[in-house]
Amino acid sequence: MSPGAPLLETRSLTKEFRGFKAVSDVNLSVAEGTIHALVGPNGAGKTTLFNVLTGFLAPTSGTILYDGQDITGKAPEQIAHLGIARSFQITSLFDHMTLREHLELALASPTGMGMQFWRSIKRLSVFRDPSMDLLDQVGLADRAGAPAGSLAYGQKRALELAIAMALDPKLLLLDEPTAGMGIEDVDRTIALVKQISAGRTVVFVDHNMHVVGSLADTVTVLQSGQVLAEGTYEQVRTDERVITAYLGASHD
Repeated sequence: MSPGAPLLETRSLTKEFRGFKAVSDVNLSVAEGTIHALVGPNGAGKTTLFNVLTGFLAPTSGTILYDGQDITGKAPEQIAHLGIARSFQITSLFDHMTLREHLELALASPTGMGMQFWRSIKRLSVFRDPSMDLLDQVGLADRAGAPAGSLAYGQKRALELAIAMALDPKLLLLDEPTAGMGIEDVDRTIALVKQISAGRTVVFVDHNMHVVGSLADTVTVLQSGQVLAEGTYEQVRTDERVITAYLGASHD
């Protein structure tokens, strides 16, 4: 894929916690229409960077640009309205709500109706068909009426992706989309991310190098809050600095 213009950029982005720089002077450029991976050892600053990009943490200094617009310091809900959706490392679902109800609420949220779901369940039925379409995309249409708490772990992550997709994001941020999954679920999730990346930009964090190698057009390697290396998967996997800092003997 030939990279497009940058959709997401950071300039000298820094986040300090009591003098400790969890993210330090990071310059990141994510080309529109690509899948971009952030990798690095535990403590490298990946999740902190995600939290800053999505407004859950305010940067200490630096700038965040999205589609040419300065979004530095904006609140999470403001960022979401710009077309940025994020899935979290820890799945947060309502166990007793059905899969379809989760999707109906997500689809209703931009309209303001979702905030009044306790008195507008019938009104949410207008989102039934698009909810089923999203569930079908992630392979869960046959479980539409089941409570989310009954799902296996990999299915819960698929539901979470469907919820993020309900916001029709231009930029999708995935925090450890395959964490805790078995091989079968990992391969299914790789195929799913490839499918939903059509027509949008994806940035993801994952420790699984099979996932990174299968999905990423560009890989940015972080170490101690700083960018250590960047390039294609093949370029970074053979970079001696990366091998020493992170991949080690398991970079095959």
